[in-house]
Amino acid sequence: MSLAIVTGGTGWLGSALIDALLKGLPEVPSLAAPMAGRRVRALVHGNLSAVEPDVEQIAGDLSTGEGLDALFKDAAGATVFHCAGVIHPSRGVKEFWEVNAEGTRRVVEAAKRAGVRRLVHVSSNSPIGVNRSPNERFDESAPYDPYMGYGKSKQAAEEAVLSARDALEVAVIRPPWFYGPRQPERQNTFFTMIRTGKGPLVGGGHNRRSMAYVDNICQGLLLCEKVDAAKGNVYWIADERPYEMTEIVDTVEKLLEKEFNLSCTHGRLRLPGLASGVAYMVDGTLQALGLYHQKIHVLSEMNKTIACSIDKAKRELGYAPTVSLEEGMRRSIGWVLEHGGKL
Repeated sequence: MSLAIVTGGTGWLGSALIDALLKGLPEVPSLAAPMAGRRVRALVHGNLSAVEPDVEQIAGDLSTGEGLDALFKDAAGATVFHCAGVIHPSRGVKEFWEVNAEGTRRVVEAAKRAGVRRLVHVSSNSPIGVNRSPNERFDESAPYDPYMGYGKSKQAAEEAVLSARDALEVAVIRPPWFYGPRQPERQNTFFTMIRTGKGPLVGGGHNRRSMAYVDNICQGLLLCEKVDAAKGNVYWIADERPYEMTEIVDTVEKLLEKEFNLSCTHGRLRLPGLASGVAYMVDGTLQALGLYHQKIHVLSEMNKTIACSIDKAKRELGYAPTVSLEEGMRRSIGWVLEHGGKL
């Protein structure tokens, strides 16, 4: 019976992946049905009851290694999906290194000892940084140029995974800004800002952002397990094309008003590009001191183009994203409202 191990089982992506492992991805013909007899084991940090009842739950903490022995018990031949990570730390930038870098090294070493078959690691756009020109799209040949502490910690994590290529079958995916059901409160806040006329557009809002709907990311993860060519490789996994920030904000506003009958103010919080430049300098200063401020960090990126090409994933994995911005945001908003959220 095949075993899948998922770190970050209660996270936004981890919980979506567990759902895909147990039920399949109906919109992707090759992955529509789950693997017969598949068992799923998840490393959970926090609320165990948040995980599907059919999942074996292991309480743990990557920053200390707690729970890894139990997670990898009798795991020979398993697939590991390493989804856990810290994006916005609550304990300063040291948390990036404790969880993203050292935590990943611990997972890799535990996987090697256990004799797992394949480890698929969830990285980020941040180790590669931001595009140097508005029309550029990163491909897998782009060099490391990490953005702040998060990007540096995720680069270190990638390097830890790829350095194990001789001992494990490994693959790395780099999803950019992702969206979809189960979204955290910070994404709800973004929707609320748009509804109340405070949707942020910096420097005109024509900078492009690649985004990835969560089921598209799950497709990439499952293909990285299934396809032999994924061994030792890195892939950008995102929606078919990047979107301008104006398109993202306009799409959410249209859906809120036209399909969910939520009144919108039709305003925009327009800031000069200088605002992101100042936030970038403040963010860098704070992080150099070991501190982290989420809103300042997010503002520092708001005028940047972060766009990627998914051509390699399409060619080698057969990756074909099935959901794009409007439908993905429709499902996101619907999920929030169905689960009692306020926008």
